Amino acid sequence: MITLALSKGRIFEETLPLLRAAGIEVLEDPEKSRKLILTTNQPDVRVLVVRATDVPTYVQYGGADLGITGKDTLIEHAADWGGSTSAAGLYQPLDLNIAKCRISVAVRADFDYASAVKQGSRLKVATKYVAIAREFFATKGVHVDLIKLYGSMELAPLVGLSDAIVDLVSTGNTLKANHLVEVEHIMDISSQLVVNQAALKLKQASIRRIIDAFASAVGK
Repeated sequence: MITLALSKGRIFEETLPLLRAAGIEVLEDPEKSRKLILTTNQPDVRVLVVRATDVPTYVQYGGADLGITGKDTLIEHAADWGGSTSAAGLYQPLDLNIAKCRISVAVRADFDYASAVKQGSRLKVATKYVAIAREFFATKGVHVDLIKLYGSMELAPLVGLSDAIVDLVSTGNTLKANHLVEVEHIMDISSQLVVNQAALKLKQASIRRIIDAFASAVGK
């Protein structure tokens, strides 16, 4: 049995064409079903529906053989293992170029971020991407106090909890609606395929077939 871990939403939807390229059709819609294990047209392939942030953990510990998750999630997960996905027992063979977005620094429209940085001010930054934010500001030589939040990041600067946020941005509409502006681009994000290293050895032929089909579908 080959088990693939996916999260609901954009990643799931954009993964479906890749699965079809591998001859795999998911037989149920996770948005309409309460099931967390979905069957496919291949009796030896199933899909686990998990939280996006849990995908690397399921793959690392063998709950799933493969998973698809954002580069941001992988970086944060790897930070707990010395910054290396391989140290966490994960093989990362492909950037799938799906679910693209970016991680940026954003502030209130009336906050002079450039001056604050230039003057060496210590900034309060709210984010759930602590490892990414820490590395970014350390590289710039900016002193920050990181405040970890898990949601509604845009609220933090509006109520004085933070000077800035580091968050995923897709269209930027949510920032605009909350009178925030992007002031720094940190990195582009897309979804990655990750594989349990032990599973790759034990189920090499089956897993390699899926990897090769994905690679062909994304032109790599």
